[in-house]
Amino acid sequence: MNSHTRPVAIAKKLGILTAATACVLSLTQCSGGSSDQGRAPSREHRGPSATTPRPGLEREITTYTADFGEDTGYRRPSRTDRGTVAAGVGLLLDGRRDEAERRLADVDFAVRTVTDEATGRRYAEIADRAERGAAPRGWGRVYVGLDSPARWSVQVPHPVADQYTERLGAQLLSHAPGGVLVIAGAHRKAGRGDEADVAHRRDSVFHAVCAELVRRGLPGVQLHGMADDSAPDHDVVASTGRGREAVTEGRALADDLGKRGYDVCRAWARSCPLAGRTNVQGRAATARDVPFLHVEFGPRLREDRDRAEGAVQALADVTRTWRRGA
Repeated sequence: MNSHTRPVAIAKKLGILTAATACVLSLTQCSGGSSDQGRAPSREHRGPSATTPRPGLEREITTYTADFGEDTGYRRPSRTDRGTVAAGVGLLLDGRRDEAERRLADVDFAVRTVTDEATGRRYAEIADRAERGAAPRGWGRVYVGLDSPARWSVQVPHPVADQYTERLGAQLLSHAPGGVLVIAGAHRKAGRGDEADVAHRRDSVFHAVCAELVRRGLPGVQLHGMADDSAPDHDVVASTGRGREAVTEGRALADDLGKRGYDVCRAWARSCPLAGRTNVQGRAATARDVPFLHVEFGPRLREDRDRAEGAVQALADVTRTWRRGA
């Protein structure tokens, strides 16, 4: 336990920890994560804060990610581990839940059904039983919609580090049917070196699952968060990665966000920062000619509830195109 986390642990033991106390005692746990660290102050906010998750799927996921930090655990999975989780997800997508549960149990993963209170939609949650142990592996979770066939995916590779992207992912999944949410299980700086930065590693459970979805032809949108000074002239950077299969969807998203008052850098048409050219999930999609969108949201869209909901609605409209094209 380091000098930042020791006072928090003591406060928890004494039963006196509040949210405000935690922020005073542990500055690292109150920071915005790697993409937002050192950012300039965000622009003025007009709507309610995004800090309080809504009941249902959003709260389920934010409760899961609440303890993610740079000093939390991560264990690199073996090739067998990665393949087993991906195969279990595939069996579930094929409607073979009993077989999926047996396969996933081999790597200590479990499946349960959760219901989103806001919409009544049901999801299969594929989760690592080791999450609640003393040494979590950080292999992530997958949520699969049960009320309609899977047609698209939303991917959150840097939860907490890219502040509030986990909430955007949960909101998108609950807004639009036919989705699969893949969320990383650790802060991008957990573990050694960059081994937990799953957007740039092929040896992760996250990538194995995304590759399985690509193999099945499911388009995907990957959500990121950038600091104000990363693209100071833009609120959003939208990219199709190294490919161009999702240019039509990218244009529709950029147009929609533009109508809502946001400046979008369109990486397929001009040079933009943070365009995701080296993103390994995007490269896997391009190799199979599967549409892929890499979207960087500035803090003012992520930190404000009303603005975040507008961005989610724009993304949901994109998934509607994918559902029609299935």
